[in-house]
Amino acid sequence: MKILVINAGSSSIKYQLIDMENEHVLAKGLCDRIGIEGGNFKHQAAGKDTYKIDVQMANHGEAIKLVTDTLVDKDLGVISSMSEIKAVGHRVLHGGEKFSGSVIINDDVIKAIEDCCELGPLHNPHNLTGIRACEEIMGDVPQVAVFDTGFHQTMPDYAYMYALPYEYYEKYQIRRYGFHGTSHRYVSQRAAALLGRDDAKIVTCHLGNGSSIAAVDGGKCFDTTMGLTPCEGIMMGTRCGSIDPAIIPLLMEKEKMTPKEIDTMMNKKSGILGVSQTTSDNRDIEEGARNGNKRYQLIENMLCHQLTKYIGGYAAAMGGVDAVIFTGGIGENNPHYRAYVANKLKFLGVELDEVANEKAKRTSDENEISTKNSKVKLFVIPTNEELMIARDTLELVK
Repeated sequence: MKILVINAGSSSIKYQLIDMENEHVLAKGLCDRIGIEGGNFKHQAAGKDTYKIDVQMANHGEAIKLVTDTLVDKDLGVISSMSEIKAVGHRVLHGGEKFSGSVIINDDVIKAIEDCCELGPLHNPHNLTGIRACEEIMGDVPQVAVFDTGFHQTMPDYAYMYALPYEYYEKYQIRRYGFHGTSHRYVSQRAAALLGRDDAKIVTCHLGNGSSIAAVDGGKCFDTTMGLTPCEGIMMGTRCGSIDPAIIPLLMEKEKMTPKEIDTMMNKKSGILGVSQTTSDNRDIEEGARNGNKRYQLIENMLCHQLTKYIGGYAAAMGGVDAVIFTGGIGENNPHYRAYVANKLKFLGVELDEVANEKAKRTSDENEISTKNSKVKLFVIPTNEELMIARDTLELVK
């Protein structure tokens, strides 16, 4: 069965076409700057050169049409007709408390996703746009929603509740939901397989422009760093992460900022960008820190301190830890951060294999970076959210 995976953002669509007979990626690509001047399209078919063009796409419907036309193109395509695509899997950010797993999309599901737009205003509306565009182009082909929040619905109430007046949970469902769930689920399953244990206690670190950490006990999420929104937790590319909430009214008074301006500041002007004042890209930070930039060195120390603090806290909360996983753009490619964390976790019996740690930067494979004698195993596992979405889609529609 061939499944199309769609990840629709505010002005972009990422896609993959996967043959689930062998889980082979037939084609993947990106529609960027949808509805914005300077639009462009990139398409990579397996075994062929990457195809790139500048093209204006007025809306997500036009972008989806461009994708489907390209997939069946006699020169660029990988299928003879759209009838070969048997289902579409969509990444959806927020499912609230309504969804603990992936579901086939129908009118009730769409209504529920709409109801969660207040909780995920930057993502859910665009996820819905992608779903509706596929409905218009592809008709009755089954579609599946895979929620970023779904994996975290196994958290106990004492992990997801905030110490606010309980009425706000009852009225507005204000609680911790967590995100990057598809990634945490994929890498924790791979780690359990590598360990040969279904009951393993694992801390998964998804580190990129957006970062989150999850405690996974026996295959189920026990706790996670992101909260009601993706702004909570560890510092990120442009998000501040967890801060003293009293900072917000103080800045509103001192700087005469509106709630919207505060939200923009915390989500788009903070984190690495806010502290550096120059860049949100951790690759720039890493290079600058090695060259003696004090501000960049501060950022590295802040990030690694927070990362270590969360890992240690989750190990204590679960009553132990068997493995720590690094994934995402930073997690997979920054041996310096991994070494920092491993050094701090020596008290748990962690032993880093320095050669394996350096080597893992240059591969896209799964790598164990701890020694054979390490009591807690360390792995670098490239995430594969698209494959996870495709697997869920296959399971639901077959």
